Amino acid sequence: MVTGPSTTTAVQKAVGPVVLLGPPGAGKGTQAKRIAEHFGIPQISTGDILRANVAAGTELGKQAKSVMESGNLVPDELLFGMVSARVGEADCARGYILDGFPRTLAQAEWLDKFFQNQRDAQLPPVVVDIQVGYNELLGRLTGRRTCPTCGRIYNVHLSPPKVEGLCDVEGSKLVTRKDDEETVIAERLKAYERQTAPLTDYYKSQGRLLILDGSRSIDEVTSQAFQAIEKAREKNVGQR
Repeated sequence: MVTGPSTTTAVQKAVGPVVLLGPPGAGKGTQAKRIAEHFGIPQISTGDILRANVAAGTELGKQAKSVMESGNLVPDELLFGMVSARVGEADCARGYILDGFPRTLAQAEWLDKFFQNQRDAQLPPVVVDIQVGYNELLGRLTGRRTCPTCGRIYNVHLSPPKVEGLCDVEGSKLVTRKDDEETVIAERLKAYERQTAPLTDYYKSQGRLLILDGSRSIDEVTSQAFQAIEKAREKNVGQR
């Protein structure tokens, strides 16, 4: 049972921006969706913003599409423009969750400056880090299996199919995708440590980092998240 303030009460309060950190396999996507629903705020990821801008043919989207078609990474300057435009929309007035952004110290520093410029318009950011040990992350990610017919995803450790190796819906034989192979996953985790993990030190030094134990059950992590965000929100309100 997930505990915390009632959803009806939660969606009536200003939350401010929530920065959600955590390595691949930590459950950020699941928790972001639950937080968004509970507090009535949108979940925002740079991938979603990028695709939306490209699909809509915005000026930033056109520039990003050109960069991607040339095989290069979208530069921070374009991402910054997309993020600032998205969080300025009406549904973000009470708050929003940034899922997967920032990923680097440079992005975090830009975000802090952006928040400072918005100080009078919203509450300070709440930074939540879902932490899980390396071995458990490796087990979670290598345990993922996908149905090639319907795309349904299982995990042999956390959410196995009813019949081992077969999709519950299609009966198709489940497969391990290439990006779920152990060598690929190990490199993804190393890349996270190199690039993104230093963000925890950055936010910790500012006294803003709220750590959740991601090794617990999904409901327990959700409960931790609700309580941490509510506590930080009350503190931020008191400091205004």
